[in-house]
Amino acid sequence: MNKNEKKALFSFLFIYIGSTVLILFILLLSYYKKEIDMVDRQCSIEMRSAANMLKANILNAYMEKKSFIPTNLKNENLKYGLFNKKGKIIYSQLENSKVNFDKEASHNETHSFHVAKLEEQHDEKIDIKYIVIETNQLISETQKLKIYISIILLLATCFIGCIGYLLAKLLLKPVREKVEQMDKFIKDSAHELNTPIAVLMTSTSALKQGRNTEKMLKYIISSAKQISQLYNDMHYSAFSEQDVFLDVNIDFAELIKDSVEFFQDIAITKGIKINVELKKCDIFMDKTKTQKIVNNLISNAIKYSNKDTQITVKLIGTIFSVQDFGIGIEQKDQEEIFKRYKRGENFEGGFGIGLDIVNEVCKEYALKISLKSKKNEGSTFFIDFKSVAK
Repeated sequence: MNKNEKKALFSFLFIYIGSTVLILFILLLSYYKKEIDMVDRQCSIEMRSAANMLKANILNAYMEKKSFIPTNLKNENLKYGLFNKKGKIIYSQLENSKVNFDKEASHNETHSFHVAKLEEQHDEKIDIKYIVIETNQLISETQKLKIYISIILLLATCFIGCIGYLLAKLLLKPVREKVEQMDKFIKDSAHELNTPIAVLMTSTSALKQGRNTEKMLKYIISSAKQISQLYNDMHYSAFSEQDVFLDVNIDFAELIKDSVEFFQDIAITKGIKINVELKKCDIFMDKTKTQKIVNNLISNAIKYSNKDTQITVKLIGTIFSVQDFGIGIEQKDQEEIFKRYKRGENFEGGFGIGLDIVNEVCKEYALKISLKSKKNEGSTFFIDFKSVAK
């Protein structure tokens, strides 16, 4: 993974994980507040109920002229204390004796308190003035809830991080493949253009010196045509979506004949003979796209043919075929060969976009394309133009 890919990956993870965790944190915070409010209300109800029960027991004891005997509350989470009007302890189970008698409900770092007062008319006859209920349930539940939410947030962050990483890898995979393909394409283009340019420069130099004039001219023409064909494929591949195309009536046999004549100068430099068998056929297509099909199949046939062999170009009915006697294509590669940047095993390289262009045009016009090939014996491409025949 290169520097730019790492930067893109970390940026994606930061935004994805950050935004997702933030939303999750807000949801958990809302849940936390609701749970705390619910526990607080529950504690208040329990403490108020316990205080009322104690108050009733104290008053009953007073009315029956008996002494009130403190007992433990049924709820083990609640402790209580009884205080006189001066705030002195009469009886206490409290763990924290510092109580604010002016507030009915109060909290400190460890406990919650509820203060109930006995009615004024009983002040002079009953020593008990304040009933204080204490519990640590709210604080305990708050701490448990914080731990619970922290664990959830941590596990969720780890899970989201893993999912984000996998998503990023999946999203970056096609981009990475595209970058690798483009990198390969640039390297191959440099190699592919190097051969005709080198031949062109050598032939021009020899021509200046007056050596083998006729032969050098053939090499110059062949190299120029190869460069032209390579440029046309690159231009079509890069800008075909922006160009305007128009379907017209085409004399298909005549178009093929023109293409064969164009490639004769390239074929002759490898000692390849192009045999032609053409029957009259009219089609309705864009001329540029039709030319792309014919040119790329003939160009590939020359490129992947052995020296001093032959190529057969036929148009019988609506079937256009190009046969070569070159390196051939293995069965396992025959489906892949139409993909962009997929090349044959020829040492001369190639961009791997020619057959992709052919395949795309065939799909656009519903032309049926097929291939027969055998390793080290050659290949034959067939295209049926029945869907556009006049």
